[in-house]
Amino acid sequence: MRMFRYIMTLVSGVLAVLAFQASSAATGSAGRGTTTGDITRSIAPYFTPATAGAKAPDADGFLQRWLLLEPMNKPNRTNTVFTDSYIRKAFTTEYFPDQFTMIPHDGDTVTVSGEQLAWHALDATNFNVKLFRFAYGENKRTYGVLFWAVTVVNSPRELKNVRMAVGSNSASMWWLNSKEAVILSGDRRMVMDDCVSKRLTLHKGRNVIRGAVINGPGLSDFCVRFIDENGEPVRDLTLRLENAGN
Repeated sequence: MRMFRYIMTLVSGVLAVLAFQASSAATGSAGRGTTTGDITRSIAPYFTPATAGAKAPDADGFLQRWLLLEPMNKPNRTNTVFTDSYIRKAFTTEYFPDQFTMIPHDGDTVTVSGEQLAWHALDATNFNVKLFRFAYGENKRTYGVLFWAVTVVNSPRELKNVRMAVGSNSASMWWLNSKEAVILSGDRRMVMDDCVSKRLTLHKGRNVIRGAVINGPGLSDFCVRFIDENGEPVRDLTLRLENAGN
């Protein structure tokens, strides 16, 4: 009798474990996330899918709507190698066709060194775009990476003498309407307005921002906004991505 009870207890324990694993797998497959072992990975709460409507910057002028490309493999054991010459070469290398001209759509893919990577149209829930959390949530590599980001800023009028203010972890480079605006080199943590561009002009209507962020070990993120001649944030802009929210 004791042996029978022992066997039944053992069987019940095994069934309970299998039921828990099945439940965990079902939970992990719900929503936008992936399950690795017993860990559910998700981009929430750091991102939500971009909608079809226009989005204003946040109260401090930070741009939160971006098309993010899944990270490219760029192994570096340390971030101290990110000199101006190193990152300029890394960021001006063409890794995929039309890299410096295309406006991608959500779900578009490119092939880099034989690996297919997808674009994601996302709204960041924070003022800074947490690239590490994006990569981790999509079950992609998180260290030794190079990210590409694109957004489209619409201005109701021509705005002269504005500046692009950027912070990034680690090094990064940014373009406005195909012209270099800001470069941040070296091993650095993200600080808002860490580097500020020379005076720029935002065209009336559409303006395209492209950015590249590289990191070896550690977290990756960035923040971007425009400030006026008095250092105040430019808020009367909107961001809209084609094919977002479909």
